[in-house]
Amino acid sequence: MAEASQLATSLRRGTLEFCVLAMVETEDRYGNELVRRLGEEPGVAVGEGTIYPLLSRLRRSGWLESKWVESPSGPPRRYYGLTPGGRSALDHFRTEWVQFRQTVDRLVGTGEAA
Repeated sequence: MAEASQLATSLRRGTLEFCVLAMVETEDRYGNELVRRLGEEPGVAVGEGTIYPLLSRLRRSGWLESKWVESPSGPPRRYYGLTPGGRSALDHFRTEWVQFRQTVDRLVGTGEAA
């Protein structure tokens, strides 16, 4: 069963940043909201120790921008939004992902290749 866990971790590592970019594509979101939302998805659950460093890395890369917004129920929250560079990276990933997924489906025989 350790192999299955390692496989899930490897798959998540390669795609998580693009999942985050997609989650802020149409609406700015704050870090804890991203953690909570990812936690609702089977096999994708990650903690703050993964998301906050990832958000910082995406900001430094120019794919995300952030702004502080006052919260009615506590301290201000840092909201993250997609930059034009982030949108370009996400669009490129989507194209590559579809091709990659179709190839893997074909090779492993899931019967779902187009």
